[in-house]
Amino acid sequence: MNSIPMTRREFLALSALSGAAVLTGCAINPVTGKKELMFISEADEIRMDSQASPHQFSADYGPLRDSALNAYLEQVGRGLADRSHRPNMPYSFRAVNASHVNAYAFLGGSIATTRGIMLSMDDEAELSALLGHEIGHVNARHAARSMTSSMLVQIGVAAATVAVAEKNEDWAPVVAGLGGIGAGMLLARYSRGHEREADALGMEYMVRSGYNPKGMIGLQDILRKLSHGKPSAIELMFATHPMSEERYQTATKRAATEYAQAADLPVYRERYMDQTARLRKLQGTVDLIQKGDKAVGAKKLDEALGQYRAALQQTPDDYEALLKAAKVCLAMNRTADAQAYAAQAKAVYPEEAQAYHVEAMAATQNRRFDTALADLQHYQRVLPGNPNTLFYTGFVLENMGRKNDAAQQYKTYLQSVNQGGEAQHAANRLTEWGKW
Repeated sequence: MNSIPMTRREFLALSALSGAAVLTGCAINPVTGKKELMFISEADEIRMDSQASPHQFSADYGPLRDSALNAYLEQVGRGLADRSHRPNMPYSFRAVNASHVNAYAFLGGSIATTRGIMLSMDDEAELSALLGHEIGHVNARHAARSMTSSMLVQIGVAAATVAVAEKNEDWAPVVAGLGGIGAGMLLARYSRGHEREADALGMEYMVRSGYNPKGMIGLQDILRKLSHGKPSAIELMFATHPMSEERYQTATKRAATEYAQAADLPVYRERYMDQTARLRKLQGTVDLIQKGDKAVGAKKLDEALGQYRAALQQTPDDYEALLKAAKVCLAMNRTADAQAYAAQAKAVYPEEAQAYHVEAMAATQNRRFDTALADLQHYQRVLPGNPNTLFYTGFVLENMGRKNDAAQQYKTYLQSVNQGGEAQHAANRLTEWGKW
C-alpha cells in the first residue's frame, strides 16, 4: 500500500477529477464568447454535479417537504434559466431545511436556497436576483474555471470527508455531522471577480424575465444588514460568496443607469408572501435554531441544546432541530438521548439520509451494532459515495466479529482516503488480520 501522506488540498484536487475525462484544450466561454483554457467539459460538469449535489442537499437537511414552495422555486428559476446563456443545462431548484442563510449552485445547474435566506427576502424580485446570481455562476462556468486554474475547488464527496473539523477535532461531531458531509464542504469558493460577474448576469437575467432590478439592490441590502445583525447565520454564505459594500453600490448604480428603463417592472411581493406563507410560520423555530448554531460555534453545548429543544417545543417535527439536538447530545456523550432524537428524525423524514447516519453513530456508541449496521447500509443505498460510511460500516462489522466483511469495507475506504485517524485504524486492522 502506498502510505505517502497527501495534503488535504492535494486530495481535493485529485478526488475532484478522479474518473473524469479531463481534456487539456480551449473552450468557448458561454457568456463572453471568447476562447479560454478549460480542462472541464460540460459533460464533466453535469457528472460532478450529479455526484456531489445530493450529498450537499442532505448536509443541509434535505429539501423542504413543501412541494408547492419547491414547485414555485422551480418555476421562477426555470424562467430565469431559459433566458440565460446556457438554457439547455439540466437546471433544478429547491429549498433546503438548513436555517443558516445561503444559496448555492453546482456545476451542472443544481441550485438550492436555504430556508434561512428564503425567510430573509421580501419579494419575488429579490428571489429572482438570488437565483439569477446562482445561474450566473453556472453560465460563466466559475467553478469549472477555478478547477482549471488551480485544481483546488472542493467538489468531490470523498474530499469533503477528509480532515473534517480539522482545526478542532473534539468538535467534529457537531461541525461535520458525525462522519457525514459537513455543511458547505462541497461548495465552490468564489472570488470577488466571480461575484461581480454573477451579480451582473443575475441582474441581466432578472430584467430579461420581467423583474424590477431593485430586487438585486434589495438582496444585497439584506445580506449586508445580516452581516452586521446576524453574522453567525450568514457566515457560510460569505465564505463561499464574498460580500462587500461595493456590490451593493454597483447594483444601485446599474439599476439607475443600465436598467433605468426597467424601473417600473414589478417586484411581486404579494405572490412571494403567498408562496412562502407556510414557511414563514416557522420563523420562530428558525430563529431558535440559529441561536443554537451560534452557541455551538461558541462551544456552549448546553446552551445550544436548550435552543434546539426550544425550537422543538414550537415545531416538534422539525428535522433540522432534531438532528442538531442529536449531534449535540453525542458531543456531550449523552448517547441515549442522541439516538432517541435521531430515531425521531428518521420517523419525521424517512426518505432523507442524514438521520440514518447520525443514528448509526449514536447506536455505535451505545454498542447497538445491529441497529448501526442497518442504518449505515440504508444510508449507503440511499446516498452512496461517502467514504466515511464505508469506514464506519467496517468498524461496526469489526465489533460484531465479522472480520472478513470488515476488511472489505476498510479496503474500499482506503481506496479513497489514506490519511487521518480512521485511515490509520483501517490500515492497522488489515495488517493485523493479514488482509492486505
